[in-house]
Amino acid sequence: MKLRIHKQELSKHISIVQKAISGRTPMPILEGILVECFNNQIKLTGSDGEISIETYVDAFIEEEGSVVIGSRIFGDIIRKLPNAMVSIDVEGTNIKITCEQSEFNILGQNTKEYPNLPVVEEINSITIPGEKLKEGIKSTEFAVSLDEIRPALTGVLMDIHKESISFVALDGYRMSLKIEDVKNNFEREAIVPSRSCNELIKIMDEDLEEVTLIFSNNHISVNLGNTIFYTKLINGEFFAYEGLVRREHSKTVKVNRMDFLNSLERASLLAKEERANLVKLDIRNGEVLIESNSDIGNVHELVPCEKDGEDLKIAFNSKYLIEGIRTIPTSEIILQFTDAINPCIIQPPEREDYIYLVLPVRLAN
Repeated sequence: MKLRIHKQELSKHISIVQKAISGRTPMPILEGILVECFNNQIKLTGSDGEISIETYVDAFIEEEGSVVIGSRIFGDIIRKLPNAMVSIDVEGTNIKITCEQSEFNILGQNTKEYPNLPVVEEINSITIPGEKLKEGIKSTEFAVSLDEIRPALTGVLMDIHKESISFVALDGYRMSLKIEDVKNNFEREAIVPSRSCNELIKIMDEDLEEVTLIFSNNHISVNLGNTIFYTKLINGEFFAYEGLVRREHSKTVKVNRMDFLNSLERASLLAKEERANLVKLDIRNGEVLIESNSDIGNVHELVPCEKDGEDLKIAFNSKYLIEGIRTIPTSEIILQFTDAINPCIIQPPEREDYIYLVLPVRLAN
């Protein structure tokens, strides 16, 4: 196998497939990258058995062939080479990498031991704008459960309807729901593991116009053009989340998002000293008083607000409030309450496409 390619192009595509490689695989060969050359293209493949990525990049191919190269050393070598053309010459499993005055000789592995990628037999497929897919994942993934006892909640639910896709994550303390308008010809649910969601959005280009999702019973493949991303789906039944969204409320508060967020973050500096990350909100007289106490002191923050309804004292885990509010892009946010023991629903004003629900912490009278 002989090829020539510019260092920057090769390094970019190595970084893409490395997102699928972890140190937890039981098969040592999966610690490497499968490199295949044909038709003036290099195909790079990385996998850990749960996530698999294959990506294609144009190159000058003098001799077709394939080899498995250790992911870490291959990536480190290419990244450190001069910004110039790289030549790779493979004889058996002996690999020579040259670039200007640099020459590396390393050992690879035979490709026969590398397992096949999952075959995703298409049951359903959908094409979605790249920005909508990325926004749906970013707005929800942070709220997945870390409790492996409830595996279905450790992923993001894609709830696909004829006119929309709902991205949902919840962990028993809060729920994040993002709805994207997308026309589909089928309805189904698919739970995508949290790590898969994270790695997918890392390799999506900012200007990616459309993405094709192909669903089988147990896998999903995501076609990003020159790159295809595969992941296992989580089996199990997701929580009946729609029943959590309360449509009626007795108290509504509108605040400047950044003023409220900055005050919460300052209050959380002391809240973190206690395990519960507790902050108390006292909503009255056109302002929200945010308080936090710990053994080393206390903090008081005042944020102006527009209030509709009675005064309210309520407490939250500051981490849950902050993480949800950070994902909202609008300058103002709406907080909706019924009382001090039922969930607070946070939304952008006059928009129904994002809902963040967080449970309060009960306080002793």
